[in-house]
Amino acid sequence: MLILVLALVLTFVRLVVGPSLADRVVALELIALIAVGIMIVYAIQVERAAFLDVALVLALTAFMAAVGFARFLERGGSGHNE
Repeated sequence: MLILVLALVLTFVRLVVGPSLADRVVALELIALIAVGIMIVYAIQVERAAFLDVALVLALTAFMAAVGFARFLERGGSGHNE
């Protein structure tokens, strides 16, 4: 759990510092993945299967957000008003 929290902090730093929009998107996806990992480890520790359902929903939502953002970037979206 400690390693996952450390990875989460380092990824948050990349999210804030990231020089490009793509770096920030990858950091957001990684944060979602690490959050899923934390939920799974916690579910195993407390022996509650309900947290696994929450982790699955978060993983699916993060995947759909990644697909949507990839389509946005593919169509020329840059996030800046030009």
